[in-house]
Amino acid sequence: MRLRDKVAIITGGGRGIGKAIGLALAREAAHLVLAARTLPEVQAAVADVQALGCLALGVKADVSKPEDVEAMVASALAEFGRIDILVNNAAVQSPIGPLWENDPREWLRTILVNLGGVFLCCRTVIPAMIRQGGGKIINLSGGGAAEPRPYFSAYAASKSAIVRLTETLAEEVKGFNIQVNAIAPGAVNTRLTDEILAAGAAAGAEMLARAGRQKETGGVSPEKAAALAVFLASDESDGLTGRLISAVWDDWQSMNSRIDQIMASDLYTLRRLTESKK
Repeated sequence: MRLRDKVAIITGGGRGIGKAIGLALAREAAHLVLAARTLPEVQAAVADVQALGCLALGVKADVSKPEDVEAMVASALAEFGRIDILVNNAAVQSPIGPLWENDPREWLRTILVNLGGVFLCCRTVIPAMIRQGGGKIINLSGGGAAEPRPYFSAYAASKSAIVRLTETLAEEVKGFNIQVNAIAPGAVNTRLTDEILAAGAAAGAEMLARAGRQKETGGVSPEKAAALAVFLASDESDGLTGRLISAVWDDWQSMNSRIDQIMASDLYTLRRLTESKK
């Protein structure tokens, strides 16, 4: 069991990728704090984790609210006494459509939840990780991080910003034995897929067609992102930090044998490419 008695907080842990990550960590004997805005979903996920023989605590929390995040972390520390792993998974997608037609309140709300939530959770958890001598932070990136995502400007901007925040924070905390990495989970069928289909033409023809195909084929299994999360949460990934790793396209299963090589390069980072001099 790679995570025996480790304690993990997972935001957006009541369904989709967050729930899959929670179950994967529990199968490795981690104890969990699952947080989301919808308490019945969280409670159902907690029951599934407990059925695997692990301890789990369900918390209702909106990651865009500092007071909710502080209460979530306080509950985790009161229940378990430590926090070894933080998985920042909670996210929203709207508004959908051309930027100039977006409701500014919705646009800014997306940034606040997706990026601000990661900031608030990291800011609140890191002092506990420093006190205990280390930890692992895993941020969920997504569509728009490495390529344009037209008609989803707020979502794309937030997911790209999460990658740069991951790289920056990794540098700030590396002296405290805290590793920070981001996961690109791939095209997983979640409620976000349903939102794209419901948006119709506002999502753009290409994205709408892609979502339709994804819905029909089943999309990428959330278990891929969950397996990568286990690797990043475990001692196997020690020394690997500040990277964006694709659960689908990157050979992360072999990374533990080449972490030094990766860290000495720009692999799995956001960097500007320049023309080579002739």
